[in-house]
Amino acid sequence: MNAIQIQSTGGPEVLQLAELPIPVPGPGQVLIRVEAIGVNFIEIYFRKGTYKATLPMTPGSEAAGTIEDLGSGVTGFKPGDAVASVGVLGSYAEYALVPASQLVKVPDALSPEQAAAAMLQGMTAHYLATSTYPLKAGDTALVHAGAGGVGLLLTQIASRIGARVITTVSTKEKAELSREAGASEVILYTEQDFVAEVKRLTGGKGVDVVYDSVGKTTFDGSLNCLRPRGLLALFGGSSGPVPPFDLIQLSGKGSLFVTRPTLWHYVATRQELEWRAGEVLGSVAKGDLKLRMEHVFPLSEAGRAQSELECRKTTGKILLEP
Repeated sequence: MNAIQIQSTGGPEVLQLAELPIPVPGPGQVLIRVEAIGVNFIEIYFRKGTYKATLPMTPGSEAAGTIEDLGSGVTGFKPGDAVASVGVLGSYAEYALVPASQLVKVPDALSPEQAAAAMLQGMTAHYLATSTYPLKAGDTALVHAGAGGVGLLLTQIASRIGARVITTVSTKEKAELSREAGASEVILYTEQDFVAEVKRLTGGKGVDVVYDSVGKTTFDGSLNCLRPRGLLALFGGSSGPVPPFDLIQLSGKGSLFVTRPTLWHYVATRQELEWRAGEVLGSVAKGDLKLRMEHVFPLSEAGRAQSELECRKTTGKILLEP
């Protein structure tokens, strides 16, 4: 099979197409024929060596496809089932193994591309809005990177709940996409100070919650946007890691809360995984949750796909297709 392999950490050029054996499923594993692959920042962190991994490795964890074979002990699935997962063992490939416990069935109404585009970013948006800070009607949320994959989905979910959503984006084109997703107000951070704008838009009160996937360049400002006892959910670091800071700042700024959530802790049980994936995929199938996935690259151009994501040249979801 064709697969992307990393022999050493570095830039996009280390993502090399290689010919590897098709893996054989072991106990509790499922072999899928990969049809669509989600590209995410976590793969960039592994490629650069920010996150450590044993090399050589095939990156990727998010994919949708069709079951080819089952390992021993697997129940509830059969060959030919359309499935998706964020727990794929090396999804940048034509075939991949998935622990059956991390696999979910895809509704008939969805294409593999839709399923791959919805899983990680959709469930991330879902846990942020329903569990990390359970939004309710009348709350005000600030969403950074409002035209990104998670940002667009989170804005849709939050606005459907009845929350007021303020987003930050870099261009007027992205601002329009954010408004279409349901943002009440959009701040062009390239032209405006987002902290001053948030304070103006909230009458000086600040927001109830900030959802921040940017990290280093926004962290301090995000804290300054919160009302007393507000919460900052730092769920990514596209601009780099946040430097160490003195926790006493949280007291001085209004007894604030900060959390660094990750999806794995919000799909820790089979029941929770099926609930989140079911709600997200079901909403996409019904048309309640709209995906943006105009950036599709062949597997051989994985390096280009990651570069586009890293340089923030895209909106919505980036996909690879074997």
